[in-house]
Amino acid sequence: MDKEFIICWWSGGIASAVACFIAMETFGVDNCRFIMIDTKNEDDDSYRFKADCEKWYNKEIETITAVGDGKKYGSIEDVWYQHNSLNVAHGAICSSELKRQVRLDFQRKNAIKHQVFGFDFDKRESNRALNIKKNHPSCKPIFPLWMYGYTKRDCIRIIENAGIEIPNAYKSGFSNNNCIKTGCVQGGIGYWKLYKDRFPVRFSEMAVREHEITNNKGEPATICKDQSKEAKLSGKFNVFLLPHPDYPDHKSLDMMEGREPEPLMECNGFCGTQGDLFSL
Repeated sequence: MDKEFIICWWSGGIASAVACFIAMETFGVDNCRFIMIDTKNEDDDSYRFKADCEKWYNKEIETITAVGDGKKYGSIEDVWYQHNSLNVAHGAICSSELKRQVRLDFQRKNAIKHQVFGFDFDKRESNRALNIKKNHPSCKPIFPLWMYGYTKRDCIRIIENAGIEIPNAYKSGFSNNNCIKTGCVQGGIGYWKLYKDRFPVRFSEMAVREHEITNNKGEPATICKDQSKEAKLSGKFNVFLLPHPDYPDHKSLDMMEGREPEPLMECNGFCGTQGDLFSL
């Protein structure tokens, strides 16, 4: 029988990096495998951070992906255009196809003793983690950051104390380090206002994609949503990054009040999904 390993999901963020280190220290490096699900949409600095973490662990972080030659998709944009979808009520199509499905495929094919996830000591992430543990015990989840009550700020301190430079995304004001090349389609109003300020060209390119997918679908397909009572009553809850000429009655980002980006989950195969999507 194949040896069962502790599978430590390394997402590119500081929380998962520290969770992996704690798991290694707890269970032993020879009993752990560090796995990155690569969307091929990550900031270049994420791969520098990966190399630094490999030195810290003294072990390779293996990479699995659904993107590239011979894979299901050529890019994350392929996912959006093939499905005519960006972000909907039950989550983002790219998260489902490039993260969750890849993780589940790996889970089916490998002998797994436990899976380590970098949920930090935050109410929102704690609720999601509790849901996984309660409703999907087959995942055999472990949450090392809970053991110490570590928040993302604690993780930053631990990373810096290890002599590792934190990823550039955090320095730019983002609270996660996922999909910086296009922007995370699960980011909210505040996230995209910040993204527009930090990466105006990339923002414009994403706004064009949003319009094209909307045109292909024949109805608004947007990243951001208006959560106001007014929007719920009118049914016009889609918020375009830039105004769409065919939908003048829908809001665009510059019409929304600015907010600080809300903390996002590290995207490890569970991001942006609800409990009923975790099952095999």
